[in-house]
Amino acid sequence: MLEPKLFQDLMAAVGAQGLLTEPEDLRPYECDGLSAYRQVPQAVVLPEDEAQVIAVLKVCRQAKVPVVPRGAGTGLSGGALPHAHGVVLSLTRLTRILNIDPQACTAVVQPGVRNLAISEAVAPYGLYYAPDPSSQIACTIGGNVAENSGGVHCLKYGLTVHNIRRVRGVLINGEIIEVGNEALDAPGYDLLAALNGSEGLLAVITEITVKLTPKPQLAQCVLAAFDDVVKAGTAVSNIIAAGIIPAGLEMMDQAATRAVEDFVHAGYPLDAASILLCESDGTPEEVAEEIERVTKVLEAAGASEIRVSRDEAERLKFWAGRKAAFPAVGRITPDYYCMDGTIPRHTLPEVLAGIEALSKEYGLRCANVFHAGDGNLHPLIMFDANIPGELERAESFGGRILELCVRMGGTITGEHGVGIEKINQMCVQFSREELEAFHALRDAFDPYELLNPGKAIPTLRRCAEFGAMHVHHHETRFPELPRF
Repeated sequence: MLEPKLFQDLMAAVGAQGLLTEPEDLRPYECDGLSAYRQVPQAVVLPEDEAQVIAVLKVCRQAKVPVVPRGAGTGLSGGALPHAHGVVLSLTRLTRILNIDPQACTAVVQPGVRNLAISEAVAPYGLYYAPDPSSQIACTIGGNVAENSGGVHCLKYGLTVHNIRRVRGVLINGEIIEVGNEALDAPGYDLLAALNGSEGLLAVITEITVKLTPKPQLAQCVLAAFDDVVKAGTAVSNIIAAGIIPAGLEMMDQAATRAVEDFVHAGYPLDAASILLCESDGTPEEVAEEIERVTKVLEAAGASEIRVSRDEAERLKFWAGRKAAFPAVGRITPDYYCMDGTIPRHTLPEVLAGIEALSKEYGLRCANVFHAGDGNLHPLIMFDANIPGELERAESFGGRILELCVRMGGTITGEHGVGIEKINQMCVQFSREELEAFHALRDAFDPYELLNPGKAIPTLRRCAEFGAMHVHHHETRFPELPRF
């Protein structure tokens, strides 16, 4: 239990309205989007400005109490899971858009501003904020920076890290740091990139300068159906190989499209083994040329059906289905486990075959949704947590998928972060020396290891224990995969 004096000091820092300690107030903070793991915090603090953030961190540093920074709680890797002996620092009250500069195409925002709210605020200037996670209606920009979030349009416009100019934050000792620059580059080491995706381990973010993008004159989406997932995977590689960089290039298999169609009625062909959504944007002339080139590639790859959105309403309808994939799958299964790995595009057919083999091995259904253009996979493993052992089977299945991604030359995460979900697979992805370097970087920012401890970077001891267990239980770690 936390000491009574800590509660008194926290109340002095944020006021009575900024401190939650009652069980019914704490329960909503027990997990993020990865609900398989839960821990009710002992306290939640809700500062209203940077000065209160500083005060809270100084109190916790003095008492040596862990702090878990939290945005909207939409993360999917357990990165905001409370610490059993710490406090949750929620930044959802820092919701001001501080400045919009249409000429520089930048905006300065606080971390609690919702992703979509930025685009809504700058729309009168013909601008928008490009990274668009599926949770953009709810997720906050501070959480996007912490996880280096992506979205369906990240192939052309980049991840969060490519759309952030400057970040202001507070270290655990209360010191303010600023990294990056409103110009295109900044002197010294690229600490801005280090903070993007740092999952709350380095600093508590209090202000972000984002890059804004001019709205394209026109956008059109091509929907292509395939009778074989291998053909669809090949089409993805062929589009990029043709020198085409679409605004978005997404893929769903039949299990995903059937779940989505029953939910939002996007008009997807239910007999297709998989579908691709390929969007072009720009001037009308640019879009027309790119759509023609994409269509030829899709036809050559064996598409059984190709549709081009006829108007903005149909384009949004195509994308509504993709963005609703996660809740759609949630309607057809008691629970699902959403994975997040990244692979080289050309290995997509082989990885899909591997996931199918693992699905049969574990006896669990899996719907596949991909940011196919950049090789980011989101397999949705369906299970029932009420059946003893199914959660553990789903976790093992997911871990094997991530290790398959590493085997193919990819990584264990694309945009959801490591959190607690993938911390064991960090031991597969990185060597002892690399993990030691990660710890050294973390210690340079937080030598007390009080910011979000136990997340993202495993201890070497944990890796040793995981390695011993893994060899014992999975001497044959991958099914035999067909080659293409």
